[in-house]
Amino acid sequence: MTAGRGFAFLFRGIKVLRPERPIHPEGVSLTGSVERLPPTRRSGISWLDTSGVVQVQARLSRSIGLPGPLPDIVGLALRIPADPGPFDVLLASTGMAGASRFILTPHRFASEAAFTTLMPYQSSRGPVLLAARPLDSALRLPAKTEDFRQALGDRVWTLGLYHSALRGPWTRFATMSLSLDRTQQDTDRRFDPLLHPLPGAGIYRWTRTLREPSYTTARKPS
Repeated sequence: MTAGRGFAFLFRGIKVLRPERPIHPEGVSLTGSVERLPPTRRSGISWLDTSGVVQVQARLSRSIGLPGPLPDIVGLALRIPADPGPFDVLLASTGMAGASRFILTPHRFASEAAFTTLMPYQSSRGPVLLAARPLDSALRLPAKTEDFRQALGDRVWTLGLYHSALRGPWTRFATMSLSLDRTQQDTDRRFDPLLHPLPGAGIYRWTRTLREPSYTTARKPS
């Protein structure tokens, strides 16, 4: 796919300047839990449709890495333990209404952003998008990494997790609670939903073709 090769070419250029992480160069390591609720509307993906509490490791970062006060696309990467192995979910700041759920949106404050997967998972019921949205409107968290750490401090950042078809309403399926990871400020963990897929979900060929060249480029040793 031409777009996939184009993204890979762009990543190779950025990697010259940022050999370790072409995008999302600096981040905040977070830890917490995901409490899945009894399903009110099934997604067709087994993990989403099963209630229970699991641990989560997360990383919040600014995508382009623009200077401090400027708005940037905010990324939220998740790693969640499962059987037979952990899976990764990559979320980026977008809108949630209509077509805006497919449009990347820069923000100065992570607490004002909604996050979606942009690209759908394949379920037994058709395409499924995932989203996360902060639940506490009073908690103002800058997207800049050091400012985010200071603003969050010892508090918990609570977000609702949602699923939806390509259009239509969002269904909340879980509550995610995140705190600063006191063992490390950032993580060298690489989050990759192609290598660590969501249990019970498929990956459309076109999304794999679009993502795989740039992901492969980003994974290569410097």
